[in-house]
Amino acid sequence: MNQKPSIFLTGGSGLLALNWFFSKRIDYAVYLALNERMISLGGATMIAIDLKEERDVYHQLKVLQPTYVIHAAGLTNVEKCEMHPTLAFQINVELSMVMARVTRDLGIPLIHISTDHLFDGSKAMMTEEDILNAVNVYGKTKGIAENAVLNINPNALIVRTNFYGWGTTYRQSFSDQIINSLRQKKVISLFEDVYYTPILTENLINIIHELIDKKAFGIYNVVSDDRVSKYDFGVLIAEKFALNKSLIRKSTIKSQSNLVIRPRDMSLSNKKVRDLIGRNLGTVEQHVEQLFRQEKDGSFKEIRLL
Repeated sequence: MNQKPSIFLTGGSGLLALNWFFSKRIDYAVYLALNERMISLGGATMIAIDLKEERDVYHQLKVLQPTYVIHAAGLTNVEKCEMHPTLAFQINVELSMVMARVTRDLGIPLIHISTDHLFDGSKAMMTEEDILNAVNVYGKTKGIAENAVLNINPNALIVRTNFYGWGTTYRQSFSDQIINSLRQKKVISLFEDVYYTPILTENLINIIHELIDKKAFGIYNVVSDDRVSKYDFGVLIAEKFALNKSLIRKSTIKSQSNLVIRPRDMSLSNKKVRDLIGRNLGTVEQHVEQLFRQEKDGSFKEIRLL
């Protein structure tokens, strides 16, 4: 019997890594690399490891010989990054460099998960060729990480994205927050002047595997086909899940002087991916409908119990 191919995921207790496990556990053996938060999950192999210790990372990956490494770990809290820029650099840049060196030296394909916070928000549907111009520490460190990874390991696949899906009790997705608040009949405020191209985690994961199969490398925007405001995304969630959309209030980011500056338009163009795989990636509405079906069929219910 042939052994399954395997995936080594950093940020193993995070939303993306856990969704990856539940999406691919039948076809792949999954290693979840854990550091600060230790979890237990049947069917996955938990690896306690400090990614700052490059020799330990090298030894672990040399022993495991995973088919792919997905570097999903990062400091994504925009406020925390701004308050602690050194920590943000250590986590978002230095750990990425460790993973790039180790995977290069061991010849293991690396998929590095990046962000859509890389530009100043003055234009919509940014491409992979546009010049980076981040407005906060989070975006700047993620942009530096992209360049560092590709300089060290030119064969790495960099995925720029903004995803949502079913989260855990300790880490909820944006869609979780909307659904849970509306089910509790809470009034919520969402920005009508912030735009992005969110993608459902299951679709993000499947498209990345298509890119892997095509031996893609370099930078790719893996996002939905269309652009939506945070407010309109919330209304769409409410409509698909038959929740009271009148509980959603319009707000503007320009009125929030207490927040760290963010780009008002984070939308990315996925044309490069569409041209490579020969199809559309799906609209935001189609993905939200898929999220609704996931809840109905219970396919991701285990993650919500963690």
